[in-house]
Amino acid sequence: MTTAGVRATARIGARADGRGGTALPVLEGEGPLALRRTRASGDEARVMLVGAMSGPLGGDRFAVEAEVGEGARLHVGSAAATIALPGQAKGEARYDVRLDVSGGGELRWLPEQLISAQGSDLYVSSRVELRSGARLVFREEQVLGRVGEQPGRLTSRLTVRLDGRPLLDQELSCGPGAPGGWDGPAGFGGHRALGQLVVVRPEFESEPPQARLLEEYAALMPLAGPAALVSALAPDALRLRRVLDEALRALDR
Repeated sequence: MTTAGVRATARIGARADGRGGTALPVLEGEGPLALRRTRASGDEARVMLVGAMSGPLGGDRFAVEAEVGEGARLHVGSAAATIALPGQAKGEARYDVRLDVSGGGELRWLPEQLISAQGSDLYVSSRVELRSGARLVFREEQVLGRVGEQPGRLTSRLTVRLDGRPLLDQELSCGPGAPGGWDGPAGFGGHRALGQLVVVRPEFESEPPQARLLEEYAALMPLAGPAALVSALAPDALRLRRVLDEALRALDR
């Protein structure tokens, strides 16, 4: 910890154990980022990210890195929502997620929501690198403000690449200081919860999901590659989760 904020990195490494399961030779957390292995399901290893402190606060620099080897299956969740808060240190906080999945590996990245509290300033960068034959479920949920308050400044960029080729690269910015119109009819339209689900499956190469409207503010779109994107707006986190869960069940069939 410094006067400029807290620096912390959590690292996960998953490998096939040769017995039909998944080993975790790397499971390292620092400061506010604690990692706990939980009960496995079949050949899948499960890890829970536990926040040991409040944050990220202004000036903090958090990072989570996960690497999934060939034939390994990893499921990562979090124990509670992450809340971006204003801090004593000035400046923007950063939260970097770096995920790498080898061919034949599978990663299900399903953390709880990120809440942008009033007065906070957070930049989230998520970068996913996949190899041919990799499988991915990546869920991202963002809530603008706690109950009865305005949101902080939130900028989020998500990049997903397959064999170095981009499947998805997008950025959004909302809250005070964001480009005008973010909360207008062409943007959030008054909604306070935003989510997306990226699913990458080798079989989508020959049988991509059909583009369709899931409900008034949610849509499924095939990407240029073996992947699909679900984007959704909702009035609150509970409704958003229901929409994304229904979409994932449909894609998991």
